[in-house]
Amino acid sequence: MITQRDYSLVGPEGERAEKNGLASANWYASAIPRKRLKELMQRKDGPAIRDTLIWFGALAVSGWLGWYFWGTWWAVPAFAVYGVLYGSACDSRWHECGHGTAFKTQWMNDVVYHLASFMVLRESTSWRWSHARHHTDTIIVGRDPEIAVPRPPDISGILLNLLYLKGGFAELRKTFIHAAGRLTPDEATYVPADERPRVYRTARIYLAIHLVFIAWAVAIKSILPLMYVGLPSFYGAWLMIVFGTTQHAGLAEDVLDHRLNCRTVYMNPISRFLYWNMNYHLEHHMFPMVPYHALPALHQELKADLPVPYPNLWAAYREIIPTLIKQTKDPRYFVKRELPASAQPFPSGGPAAVAGQQP
Repeated sequence: MITQRDYSLVGPEGERAEKNGLASANWYASAIPRKRLKELMQRKDGPAIRDTLIWFGALAVSGWLGWYFWGTWWAVPAFAVYGVLYGSACDSRWHECGHGTAFKTQWMNDVVYHLASFMVLRESTSWRWSHARHHTDTIIVGRDPEIAVPRPPDISGILLNLLYLKGGFAELRKTFIHAAGRLTPDEATYVPADERPRVYRTARIYLAIHLVFIAWAVAIKSILPLMYVGLPSFYGAWLMIVFGTTQHAGLAEDVLDHRLNCRTVYMNPISRFLYWNMNYHLEHHMFPMVPYHALPALHQELKADLPVPYPNLWAAYREIIPTLIKQTKDPRYFVKRELPASAQPFPSGGPAAVAGQQP
């Protein structure tokens, strides 16, 4: 019989995590000279301004081509590119600007964060607190609200999410809940009371914008306006799912060492631009205040203490796909990441020693 753990934040797993010392615990961090870490943590406006202008420019060009060729087959590749730039690239922009590390100037982080939040259908305030919890309790069952692939995995749901049909509609449902002046039970555990009015206000703004574009489409009897706002959050989300699934899927739960529950995957320059270097995911979790543009350098500093990176996406999925299939029958199964001989040993004793073992 397959036993499903309760991945909600209001069930018994959260209490168990607190009892076992896994909640808001101290995490393993690889050794790095303090001076070098401070250098890598330096925030800069230049790289993010450059990359954001390229992103906006590519959105404008592909969007214009989609309009120009509307009604012909040439519109398909134009909107395919626009969709990925809108529905997938926005995820990493949301992420990095939410950390406040992409730009040195805070208002720039805020502008891009709120824009990208809308594009990825995530209410900006509640997700800021959600992601803070994700970093505090990464893949700790009952504590982390962002475990994308619970065990046993929902394979059909993962496939549906290639068009964001599961996650996107779940986010829209939460938007309607927020607009009605409420939070979900899980959100109520981490969104502070004084932040909640902002959640409700933002959700109403999101819905108003979507209604404007829907009304525009109805008025002109064409879905063209929705190809720019609304639909690309779905038809362009597939690359976000392809990238994002590599982060933690199939790895250990309930450990306090990011080397065991995060993946670093080497990618080509275009993918790294779209993903804003979040392929260096282990390094990001270990030192989340290092900006995206410094993650390759951070990787070089830490690599002797980390598992061997996956050479490409294909190599990562050669591990992920069989693992998820096995987990549908045996949810206790997970990939045990091997540390190199040069690595500091996994801390012995304490809550981290359980290394993904289920109670």
